[in-house]
Amino acid sequence: MKVKKIVIAGAGALATCGALGMAPAAVQASSASAPAWTQKAPATSPPAREQAAMAYDATTRTAVLFGGFGNTGSRLGDTWTWNGTTWTEQHPATSPPGRFGAAMAYDAATRTVVLFGGFGSISPFADTWTWNGTTWKMLHPAVSPPARSNAAVAYDAATGKIVLFGGCCDVTSDTWTWNGTTWKMLHPKVHPCARTNASMAYDAATRTAVLFGGSGHCSGAGGDPDDTWTWNGRQWRQQAPATSPPARDSAVMAYDAATGTAVLFSGENGLGSLLGDTWTWDGTTWTQQHPATSPPARVRAAMAYDAATRTAVLFSGCCDSSSNDFADTWTWG
Repeated sequence: MKVKKIVIAGAGALATCGALGMAPAAVQASSASAPAWTQKAPATSPPAREQAAMAYDATTRTAVLFGGFGNTGSRLGDTWTWNGTTWTEQHPATSPPGRFGAAMAYDAATRTVVLFGGFGSISPFADTWTWNGTTWKMLHPAVSPPARSNAAVAYDAATGKIVLFGGCCDVTSDTWTWNGTTWKMLHPKVHPCARTNASMAYDAATRTAVLFGGSGHCSGAGGDPDDTWTWNGRQWRQQAPATSPPARDSAVMAYDAATGTAVLFSGENGLGSLLGDTWTWDGTTWTQQHPATSPPARVRAAMAYDAATRTAVLFSGCCDSSSNDFADTWTWG
């Protein structure tokens, strides 16, 4: 199958934490039946796309999807919400310019969804926007990260701040936090190597953000890295799990509060092959899952954990058998 390529390597996995980043309350109860993928058939759905931004808005109890790269080559600027049953297009008075590869996470401290950067028509953005459930608002923080797309992002509930790492197009290894008012660059002595398209989610059970893989400039990595890192609010620590997913970039990852694990799906390996495997992180190691049904292999999809239905919802990505983007909706849980 011929994989559709874009000038900018795929969007970073737009990982989100569970409802408010709290530890799972019903892990034992959920263990009676193993999580599974289920394809949904919503009455309405966003058009096909890849590299959209997605996060769960705990205030409105809906997953929010913004933008992406459409099959027509357009930079999309539409906003959709998922209520657990169907998608609804929103028509806010103000919206960010169309883009793909933006970083987005729910800020529980301010009860808003925060969007940063992404790639426009000719260059990446360095703007910060918030979604309050009704409209978008552009903020003007005193300090901001340099323009980028495809960064990894998650809400760190332990510190009450959003953490952002890496990105494109000058592939970076910098770490930034958002405190609801402004961005701050941190300078941890140890950190992951420079990369873009990494996957990240907040692990409420261990109170750390977990980052996996990406497309990096890692000496000796021989292509995409397959490393696992955790962020405790002050420093990065490389983990040494007994088992790990194969190296990949542009996968999606979200924390499943129902099972107390982070779930990782899909991506693209260094040879350009699409992946359709599912893995879970329990705070110590990765375990490959073998559900009876799975979404087709893809790259640059969007996923967030829907705390209202206690399932992770996945939408879109590239590419189907005709090398077009998907417009399907799946849930894990």
